[in-house]
Amino acid sequence: MGKQTSLLMGAIMGGLAVAIGAFGAHALKPFLLAAGRVETFELAVHYQFYHALALLATGIAMREVVPKALHYSSLFFVLGIILFSGSLYTLCFTGVKVLGAVTPVGGVFFISGWILLGVGLYKK
Repeated sequence: MGKQTSLLMGAIMGGLAVAIGAFGAHALKPFLLAAGRVETFELAVHYQFYHALALLATGIAMREVVPKALHYSSLFFVLGIILFSGSLYTLCFTGVKVLGAVTPVGGVFFISGWILLGVGLYKK
Protein backbone atom coordinates (compact mmCIF):
# COMPACT_ATOMS: atom_id res chain seq x y z
CA MET A 1 0.00 0.00 0.00
CA GLY A 2 1.54 3.31 -1.05
CA LYS A 3 1.68 6.56 0.88
CA GLN A 4 -1.36 8.13 -0.81
CA THR A 5 -3.48 5.03 -0.21
CA SER A 6 -2.31 4.84 3.39
CA LEU A 7 -3.20 8.49 3.97
CA LEU A 8 -6.56 8.10 2.24
CA MET A 9 -7.42 4.94 4.20
CA GLY A 10 -6.39 6.66 7.43
CA ALA A 11 -8.70 9.58 6.69
CA ILE A 12 -11.59 7.30 5.69
CA MET A 13 -11.18 4.97 8.67
CA GLY A 14 -10.85 7.93 11.05
CA GLY A 15 -13.97 9.60 9.69
CA LEU A 16 -15.88 6.33 9.88
CA ALA A 17 -14.73 5.79 13.48
CA VAL A 18 -16.12 9.19 14.48
CA ALA A 19 -19.39 8.58 12.62
CA ILE A 20 -19.84 5.02 13.94
CA GLY A 21 -18.93 6.10 17.46
CA ALA A 22 -21.41 8.98 17.42
CA PHE A 23 -24.13 6.75 15.97
CA GLY A 24 -23.45 4.16 18.66
CA ALA A 25 -23.45 6.73 21.46
CA HIS A 26 -26.80 8.17 20.40
CA ALA A 27 -29.02 6.18 18.06
CA LEU A 28 -27.78 2.71 18.98
CA LYS A 29 -27.21 3.19 22.70
CA PRO A 30 -30.55 1.63 23.82
CA PHE A 31 -29.92 -1.41 21.61
CA LEU A 32 -26.32 -1.79 22.79
CA LEU A 33 -27.37 -1.43 26.43
CA ALA A 34 -30.08 -4.08 26.03
CA ALA A 35 -27.60 -6.42 24.32
CA GLY A 36 -24.93 -5.73 26.95
CA ARG A 37 -22.50 -4.72 24.21
CA VAL A 38 -21.70 -1.05 24.92
CA GLU A 39 -18.12 -1.83 25.99
CA THR A 40 -17.56 -4.14 23.03
CA PHE A 41 -18.79 -1.46 20.63
CA GLU A 42 -16.62 1.21 22.24
CA LEU A 43 -13.57 -1.06 22.07
CA ALA A 44 -14.15 -1.56 18.33
CA VAL A 45 -14.45 2.19 17.76
CA HIS A 46 -11.34 2.98 19.83
CA TYR A 47 -9.16 0.46 18.04
CA GLN A 48 -10.43 1.62 14.66
CA PHE A 49 -9.59 5.20 15.53
CA TYR A 50 -6.13 4.39 16.94
CA HIS A 51 -5.23 2.50 13.81
CA ALA A 52 -6.65 5.17 11.51
CA LEU A 53 -4.10 7.47 13.16
CA ALA A 54 -1.44 4.79 12.68
CA LEU A 55 -2.30 4.69 8.97
CA LEU A 56 -1.87 8.45 8.75
CA ALA A 57 1.47 8.27 10.57
CA THR A 58 2.65 5.46 8.29
CA GLY A 59 1.62 7.42 5.19
CA ILE A 60 3.52 10.46 6.44
CA ALA A 61 6.56 8.30 7.25
CA MET A 62 6.48 6.98 3.67
CA ARG A 63 7.26 10.51 2.47
CA GLU A 64 10.69 10.19 4.08
CA VAL A 65 11.29 6.45 4.15
CA VAL A 66 10.18 3.88 1.58
CA PRO A 67 11.00 0.37 2.83
CA LYS A 68 8.54 -2.36 1.94
CA ALA A 69 7.91 -2.87 5.65
CA LEU A 70 5.93 0.40 5.74
CA HIS A 71 3.75 -0.70 2.85
CA TYR A 72 2.92 -3.96 4.63
CA SER A 73 2.43 -2.08 7.89
CA SER A 74 -0.35 -0.01 6.30
CA LEU A 75 -1.95 -3.07 4.76
CA PHE A 76 -1.89 -4.89 8.10
CA PHE A 77 -3.45 -1.91 9.89
CA VAL A 78 -6.34 -1.93 7.39
CA LEU A 79 -6.79 -5.70 7.69
CA GLY A 80 -6.66 -5.36 11.47
CA ILE A 81 -9.42 -2.74 11.43
CA ILE A 82 -11.59 -4.90 9.20
CA LEU A 83 -11.07 -8.10 11.18
CA PHE A 84 -10.80 -6.75 14.74
CA SER A 85 -13.25 -3.86 14.75
CA GLY A 86 -15.45 -5.39 12.04
CA SER A 87 -15.88 -8.64 13.96
CA LEU A 88 -16.72 -6.74 17.15
CA TYR A 89 -19.28 -4.54 15.36
CA THR A 90 -20.85 -7.64 13.85
CA LEU A 91 -20.86 -9.40 17.23
CA CYS A 92 -22.69 -6.42 18.77
CA PHE A 93 -25.49 -6.57 16.23
CA THR A 94 -25.84 -10.28 15.62
CA GLY A 95 -24.88 -11.81 18.95
CA VAL A 96 -23.08 -14.59 17.06
CA LYS A 97 -20.31 -15.36 19.53
CA VAL A 98 -18.25 -17.45 17.10
CA LEU A 99 -17.28 -14.15 15.45
CA GLY A 100 -15.22 -13.50 18.56
CA ALA A 101 -12.75 -16.02 17.14
CA VAL A 102 -11.97 -13.61 14.28
CA THR A 103 -11.12 -10.73 16.62
CA PRO A 104 -7.71 -12.07 17.74
CA VAL A 105 -6.68 -12.51 14.10
CA GLY A 106 -7.29 -8.79 13.65
CA GLY A 107 -5.23 -8.18 16.77
CA VAL A 108 -2.35 -10.15 15.26
CA PHE A 109 -2.54 -7.93 12.18
CA PHE A 110 -2.43 -4.84 14.43
CA ILE A 111 0.64 -6.13 16.28
CA SER A 112 2.33 -7.10 13.02
CA GLY A 113 1.58 -3.67 11.58
CA TRP A 114 3.25 -1.97 14.55
CA ILE A 115 6.28 -4.27 14.32
CA LEU A 116 6.62 -3.59 10.60
CA LEU A 117 6.27 0.15 11.20
CA GLY A 118 9.16 -0.06 13.67
CA VAL A 119 11.25 -2.17 11.28
CA GLY A 120 10.56 0.21 8.42
CA LEU A 121 11.53 3.26 10.45
CA TYR A 122 14.61 1.54 11.83
CA LYS A 123 15.81 0.63 8.34
CA LYS A 124 15.95 4.30 7.39
